[in-house]
Amino acid sequence: MDGISLTYKIADSHDEFEQIYQLNYKTFVDEIPQHQQNQDKKLVDRFDHENLYVIAKNDLEVIGMICVRGTRPFSLDEKLPSLDDLLNLEGKLCEIRLLSIKKAYRQGLVFFRLCSELVSHCLKQGFTIAVISGTTRQLPLYKRIGFVPFGPLIGKKDAEFQPMYLTEDNFVRSTKAFNKLMNRETHRREQHFLPGPVNISASVQKAWSEAPISHRSSQMNMTMKTVKKQLLHLTNGHQVEIAVGTGTLANDIVAAQLACMGKHGAIITSGEFGDRLITQAERWNLSFQSLCSETSPTLQSIEQFLVKNPEIEWVWTVHCETSTGYLYPLDDLKALCNQYGVELCLDACSSLGTIPVDLSGVYLASSVSGKGLASFPGLALVFHRESALSSKKVPAYLDLAYYEKTNSIPYTHSSNALCALQKALEYPITPSFELWNQVYDELQSAGMSVIRFDSHSPAILTIRMPETISSRIFGDSLKSASIYLSYESSYLLSRNWIQLALMGEMDERNVLKSVRYMTNYYKQLCREKAALL
Repeated sequence: MDGISLTYKIADSHDEFEQIYQLNYKTFVDEIPQHQQNQDKKLVDRFDHENLYVIAKNDLEVIGMICVRGTRPFSLDEKLPSLDDLLNLEGKLCEIRLLSIKKAYRQGLVFFRLCSELVSHCLKQGFTIAVISGTTRQLPLYKRIGFVPFGPLIGKKDAEFQPMYLTEDNFVRSTKAFNKLMNRETHRREQHFLPGPVNISASVQKAWSEAPISHRSSQMNMTMKTVKKQLLHLTNGHQVEIAVGTGTLANDIVAAQLACMGKHGAIITSGEFGDRLITQAERWNLSFQSLCSETSPTLQSIEQFLVKNPEIEWVWTVHCETSTGYLYPLDDLKALCNQYGVELCLDACSSLGTIPVDLSGVYLASSVSGKGLASFPGLALVFHRESALSSKKVPAYLDLAYYEKTNSIPYTHSSNALCALQKALEYPITPSFELWNQVYDELQSAGMSVIRFDSHSPAILTIRMPETISSRIFGDSLKSASIYLSYESSYLLSRNWIQLALMGEMDERNVLKSVRYMTNYYKQLCREKAALL
C-alpha cells in the first residue's frame, strides 16, 4: 500500500496541471531525451486539451501521472500508419500515454495504483481496447498487467518504445490481477519500524480474533491468572495487575500509588518520556524534585543527587527512554537505590520484551501489551512489590488495590487483548543487538546521524535529520514505498528526528532491504540539496 498520505484522482486544478507539465518535462526531456529542452522547464503535451490525467499526490505534491485520450488520430497512428491492420481487433479504442512517476516513488505501488485507477475509468467510458507506447525499460511491468506487444519498436535509439494493447477481457482480468499483485507486493515490501503498533505474528492475530468471552466468566478468570503468571515469570516480578488502557494509564496508576505513599521523591529524566512522568507527577501533586539531562544522567550524577537530597524516598524514571533509545543499567540502578534506602519505580513500556528485565526488588513498574511484548496495544501492566495502597481520593479506575483484590478484573475487560497477550508471551520475540548493529552501520555509512549511547536498546534507533531535509516529508515519502518510520509524534517533529523501532515480528532480510532503500533515498536527497547550493 502507498501510505495514507497518497491520494489518486483525476487532475482538475490549475496547480495540478502546472505540476503535470513540470513532471512531464523532467521525465520526457531530462530523463528520456524525447523532446527539446526549454527555459520554462515545462512540457505541455500537444493533446493536452483532450487528455484526461490520473494523478497520484502526496499532500499537495503531484508525484505521478498517466493519461488517456480517446480521439483519433492517436500519437501512435503517426508512428504506425497501419495501426489498425497491425492490431486486427474490433472495439472502441483509447490511447494511454505519459506515464511518469518521481524517482523516490518508483519502488512502491504507485505505478500499479495509477494504472488501476485508469483501467477503472476506461471501463466506465466504454473503451474495449487500449493502446500504449511502452518504454522498453518497463516492458515486464506492462506485461504483468495484461498488455500485449505488437508491431515494431518505435522512437529513437536511446528512447525506444514498444507498441502494446490491452483488450476488454484483459481490462477485467487485470483489475483482479492488480488486487492480487498489490496484496502480494504489499506483503513482500511493507515494513513497519514503529514502536506501536508493532508487527504482529499470525498466532497472536488468530488469538485476538477468537470470539470474546465474558469478563465475569471462570474462563476469563483463569486466563487472567495464567497471563499474570507468565508476566511474573518473564520479569522475576512480585505481583502484577492488568488494566484496559495504555502506558499513560499504567503510569497514572503508579503515580496514584506514590500519592498514597505520601513521601518525597525524585524523577530522573533524559528525554521526552521522562518529561512526561514529570507532567503526570505534577497533575497528582506529588512531592518531588527532578534530575534532568539532555543526554543521560550517569550513575555517578544520580548518586550525587541522592547524597545531596537525603529526603528523597523514591525515584521514578524511564528504563528505556523511547525518544533516544537510552537504556538505564537496571541492576546498577537497583543497587544504588538499595544502598540509599530509596524505592525504585520504572516506566518499562519500551524495555519489557526487548531485553531481559529483572523487576525483583523494584517497588513499582509500568508497561504495556504492545511494543516489546509484540501483542496488540490496549492493556496497561502495573508491577508492584508490596500490597497495593488505597485511598478514596484515587479514582476508582486507577485504584491498584481494587485490581489486586479482584484478580485484575474489577470492571469490563478485553478477553481478546488478554488472549492475544497470552499467545505472545508463549512465543516471545526478542530484538537482536546484531540486527541493531547492522542497521546502525547501514545508516552511518549513508551519513545519517544516529544517536548512540554505551547503554542502548536493541529495539530503537533515533536519527537526527539535517536542517535541509524535513523529517515529515522524508517519512511521508518512505510511506509510498510501504516503509513506515516513526516520525509523526510531536516530539520527533519538533526535533526533526525519525526513528526505526525493531519491535515485534521482523524479517531480517526485509528490514535490511528497507533500510538500504531508505539510505539510498537519503543520499539522493543530499545530492539534490547540495546541487542547489
